[in-house]
Amino acid sequence: MIELKKLLLAAAFAASLAGCNDDSGTASADAGREGEAVLQALEERGLAVHGPLDVPGGLSAFAASSGTQPVAIYVMPDSNYALIGALIDARGSSVADAELNRVASEPIEREAWAALEAAAWVQDGNPNAERVVYVFTDANCPYCNQLWRSARPWVEAGKIQLRHIMVGVIRADSAGKAAAILEASDQQAALTQNELNHASGGIAPLATISADTNAKLNSNVELMRRLGFSGTPGLVSRGSDGSLNVQAGAPRGTALETVFGPL
Repeated sequence: MIELKKLLLAAAFAASLAGCNDDSGTASADAGREGEAVLQALEERGLAVHGPLDVPGGLSAFAASSGTQPVAIYVMPDSNYALIGALIDARGSSVADAELNRVASEPIEREAWAALEAAAWVQDGNPNAERVVYVFTDANCPYCNQLWRSARPWVEAGKIQLRHIMVGVIRADSAGKAAAILEASDQQAALTQNELNHASGGIAPLATISADTNAKLNSNVELMRRLGFSGTPGLVSRGSDGSLNVQAGAPRGTALETVFGPL
């Protein structure tokens, strides 16, 4: 059976993207609710339920999200069944979009961006670049290396600043390599060393990871999963209207300009 979470995020995954999977799984949120068994069932499958939606038509509606993707849940009168989707009026217009944006999208995106800013990331590029792109990066991930190389023209032109949120999820020594980068005196140089020498093994992993760095790596993995990513790379940027743009996998070809903007 296809997991609900994967189904909801499928629209955000372009065919031109590729990435490395995190096989350790995603913990479902426990909202600690009483009653509403159908909502609890959805939460157990990865949805976060934020609160009720004020919509016409007499249905009991709730705002929810999977990662940063908002969805509306409509509970049937017997409370045993729920529908997920758009509520349409007689003219074919969606009538819950503004309310869903108010209750779910706006607070989710504000909190997500603040969490990204507070994460343990490594700067890659001009700190004054106009566009900032956060990237969940595993030092062993070949698609992260592909992204790093593909982004060089934009980084070197000062168009973007990549902020690599280091995680260790792919191989046994991924956390050790991430720690070597985070604990380096020059983090950007350590990241560059890893990417330039990726084919020959990259940076040497630390044999012992400090408690502080381990906590940072665990927090980064938790954030990656909370934003709906199951692997690396995962990219998050902001549009001109402040909304979040979320991409799973390494963009290729013309998709690079969609993420990074024109050169």
